[in-house]
Amino acid sequence: MNAETSPQLAVETLSALCHASGESLRLQILRALSRDSFGVLELCQIFDAKQPSLSHHLKVLAKAGLVTTRREGNSIFYRRATQANHPLLVNLHRALWQVVDALELPGECAARLDDVNRARAERSEQFFRDYAGKFQSHQEQIASVELYTNEVLHVIDSHCPRLRCAVEIGPGEGAFLPSLATRFTRVVALDSSETMLALAKSAPSNAALDNVEWLNGDTRTLRNNVVGVDCQVINMVLHHVASPQQIFDDTFAAASEGGLLIITDLCEHDQTWAQQECGDLWLGLNSDDILQWADNAGWERRDSSYFAQRNGFTIQLHCFYKPATSLQ
Repeated sequence: MNAETSPQLAVETLSALCHASGESLRLQILRALSRDSFGVLELCQIFDAKQPSLSHHLKVLAKAGLVTTRREGNSIFYRRATQANHPLLVNLHRALWQVVDALELPGECAARLDDVNRARAERSEQFFRDYAGKFQSHQEQIASVELYTNEVLHVIDSHCPRLRCAVEIGPGEGAFLPSLATRFTRVVALDSSETMLALAKSAPSNAALDNVEWLNGDTRTLRNNVVGVDCQVINMVLHHVASPQQIFDDTFAAASEGGLLIITDLCEHDQTWAQQECGDLWLGLNSDDILQWADNAGWERRDSSYFAQRNGFTIQLHCFYKPATSLQ
């Protein structure tokens, strides 16, 4: 008998899971981790708890296989485990998440969670305000636009059902916008950084583009102002974003039925200099996380590909589409 499926291990694992999920604060922690990853100090802020107490609860949840960790430079972030740690508990694990996701965080906790994500976003925006003129040269050390442009355009030309409206989220200095402008009737360039948006707008290559609109705001601004989008492109942006799940939710709301969402981003890496030099919040992204965020929002997967780039980085490309039967 395989040790992983032994009855005794199943009993011990079930006992740990029941113990971990039998406390109200731990259930609230699991609810907070349903969409995003947080560090210990961030969770302390969200739940107004002391670090020793919060660390104890996280240790119990980790022992039960309900949370996992990921190191981002000098920080450790906690996230919800996507898989049960025993085959016999798969259905129970799935049922637990369904119940937890139906819970609501207390109002004060939800407000403090929003404060944490807002602080993350403000740090990112401050970086782009301070380093807008130098950002592209720093980004070139990781991946220039030319390295993934052809791959993204191939996906658009192969799979985009209509060419009415496209959105680029976080266009940087605007190098990709002309390629969209020659394919789509209407193009929206969306950026939460007013400084970066002005930089893209002033680029010589964009001066003659008369079908590009410039929108300052985050993706919640997008879903409130632009609907029926046939193609949304997010190139090298998610690793700067405080709450990637929010991006997937908002783009799904803005998409037309059959519309595409194309993501390019870095795979997980350990090159911490990128946080200092390029303002990265995350050291790349786990592909399974990207697929899970997309699934949570209602997107369906069409294509994925991976290609190695300079300095040991690997770029991942994912294409999703909004099912024709989805309700707006």
